[in-house]
Amino acid sequence: MKEKIKPTEAEMDILKILWDKGPSTVKEINTIQNEVKEVGYTTTLKIMQIMLDKGLLTRKSQGRGHIYKPLIKQSDTQKSMLNQLVNSAFGGSASKLVMQALGNHKASKEELDEIRSLIDKIEGKKK
Repeated sequence: MKEKIKPTEAEMDILKILWDKGPSTVKEINTIQNEVKEVGYTTTLKIMQIMLDKGLLTRKSQGRGHIYKPLIKQSDTQKSMLNQLVNSAFGGSASKLVMQALGNHKASKEELDEIRSLIDKIEGKKK
């Protein structure tokens, strides 16, 4: 993903739906959005047209409508956004980010086990 492309919150909502559901029409996206909060069809359409212009989405004609799909990967987007957050809010310190996240969120036993496993894996690579 290009570092300069930074999806807005509304664009991220649409991208999350497309990553989960796969290629979809504006109507399908809008229906899913409205399960969480009310969003007008024309608002969804306009945001998706902007995303198309930005190179975040692609579309192909199908019948009288269009099918949209993301041009950026979820993992690339998450990595880019996390890097921006670590650099801007935590001075480039991953440990400060982790400490803040664990201090503000009660991690489940499973999450803590995953974190321990990741630390063990990272430490194993360094030895």
